[in-house]
Amino acid sequence: MPGPIEIISGTNRAGSNSRKVAGAIERIYRERAISAQVMDMADLPTEIFRPDIYANKPKSLEAWTSRILASSGLVVVTPEYNGGFPGALKYFIDMLPFPESFQNRPVCFVGIGAGEWGGLRPVEQLQQVFGYRNAFLCPSRVFIKEVHRIFDDAGNITQPEIAKRLAEQATLFVDFIKRTEQ
Repeated sequence: MPGPIEIISGTNRAGSNSRKVAGAIERIYRERAISAQVMDMADLPTEIFRPDIYANKPKSLEAWTSRILASSGLVVVTPEYNGGFPGALKYFIDMLPFPESFQNRPVCFVGIGAGEWGGLRPVEQLQQVFGYRNAFLCPSRVFIKEVHRIFDDAGNITQPEIAKRLAEQATLFVDFIKRTEQ
């Protein structure tokens, strides 16, 4: 694969469960010697939230944009906030260049939630957004319910079934990326 896999932690909430899950996914890829790195929305430059930014993107956003454009694929980890995905994630998507940011770029999704559905609704909404932007949507999705209960104090996933599903998704996603590059 020519570029790394970018793992987007889909909320700007500091210390979020999304970031913990994204970190676990990053370790899965690295254990397979696949270049992967986390993009944490909590680290977004605050000046991008000014209303004049749509027309004049700040220099601080360039590094984020470059990482997306250089990636071989994206893994989006999204929590469910009020039945949808976080506004910070939507705003970040809106700030990226159209159409090249997602055009023909492989994307897969991990939904997380405190409730029973494990982030199903935000993943389905994001699939519509990325589909509109002509991304290649990987059919392997992982949903994690009661996400606040799956970590030990060191941030490791303690439930083997969840770790297994994330590892299987990583294997399938790498294959998906290779097939889309042909």
